[in-house]
Amino acid sequence: MKLRRRTVLGAATAAGVMGSTARCGAAPPSPATAPSAPPLDPRSWSSVREQLALDASVAHLATFVFASHPATVRAAIDAHRRGLDADPIRYLAANETRLDEAVATAAAAYLGGPADRIAFTDSTTMGLGLLYAGLRLRAGQEVLTTEHDFYATHEALRLRSVRDGVTVRRVRLYRDPATATADEIVSALTRAVTGRAAAVALTWVHSSTGVKLPIRAIADALRVRNPEALLCVDAVHGFGAEDATPGQLGCDFFVSGGHKWLFGPRGTGLVWGTERAWSRFSPSIPSFDRRAIGAWLGYATGGAPAGPAATPGGYHSFEHRWALAEAFALHAALGRDRVAARTHELAARLKDGLASLPGVRLITPKDPQLSAGIVCCDVPGVLPAQAVGRLAARGVVASSTPYEPSYLRFGTTIFNNERDVTAAVEAVRSVL
Repeated sequence: MKLRRRTVLGAATAAGVMGSTARCGAAPPSPATAPSAPPLDPRSWSSVREQLALDASVAHLATFVFASHPATVRAAIDAHRRGLDADPIRYLAANETRLDEAVATAAAAYLGGPADRIAFTDSTTMGLGLLYAGLRLRAGQEVLTTEHDFYATHEALRLRSVRDGVTVRRVRLYRDPATATADEIVSALTRAVTGRAAAVALTWVHSSTGVKLPIRAIADALRVRNPEALLCVDAVHGFGAEDATPGQLGCDFFVSGGHKWLFGPRGTGLVWGTERAWSRFSPSIPSFDRRAIGAWLGYATGGAPAGPAATPGGYHSFEHRWALAEAFALHAALGRDRVAARTHELAARLKDGLASLPGVRLITPKDPQLSAGIVCCDVPGVLPAQAVGRLAARGVVASSTPYEPSYLRFGTTIFNNERDVTAAVEAVRSVL
């Protein structure tokens, strides 16, 4: 029975069970451009916009919530799906190891550090759940988080507390998001950190207000206050939008989904960690990494490295995860610095436009050091959900924040342009 189980996820190829089958498979094509889109000119933002199949008559300012796939990502998903549909066993056996390694290599090049320190998941929420369930905590230790974090962080920590009594505390980092300062944020957090803190759970860019935390300054202050505490960051609204690697931020764990600002395949995500951080983590779902299964069979020693060991095993949406490589390739072609600059340029234009409207209160800081691509505002006399509906009727897609209080929310991405920003401002003006 063990030998049969060993055939799962290409591990059988390593064991020699399906070697002849693997040789019969054919490598998938490496699509550069989908037929439905013109060739990409990375120097042209208009060309970048053409890589999406979005309705051009609509100003899409909520694609960061659930992204449309760029042409190369669509093409890769389609190619892998066709291969799996035509001959699933041989396609998987012939290509799985190579494609998994290609995605890990691309992710490591973008994030920095060895590929073996990256675990792949299906979403940010899955990554946060695995992380906070797997942290090794001693009796008396606690986890510090904030009032501003999203449900996924709060609930993952609550479930951990219910399971084994871990103490979780929350701190407020700022009173007014629009006027928040880095000193206010760092001071509020460090005052709350005690020697009992085993981990600090933060979000890089708050989806509630658009505030971007000064993670590097927080990391530096935390090392002085409590050098043993791990800095864990939900990075989903900075990943793919900001010009900083996890190492540059100074965090220990960095968790994100791939289907927001990276514009990667839906149903993808990752957890990046330092060597120190992974040494204090225990996986909760068996990995299907060939080294882990090899150790189970008794012909390999040592097991899988930290990242692959933390990657949940089982069959998953292979065609989507493998297409992550194309999403990273697109960002590499555009340049991380240019992506961040463009995102900030459009966000600044939008903030200025909204702030000029009578009665509209800008919630997101204007300071680019404390904001990214999310822009939130409060429209007088109109509930956020109502505003979303009224804007949609005028061809502008926005969102409302799933928090209390809720705000009207926009997101300027590399697939937007100045016309979208103008349309959004004029649409808000029309509902006043």
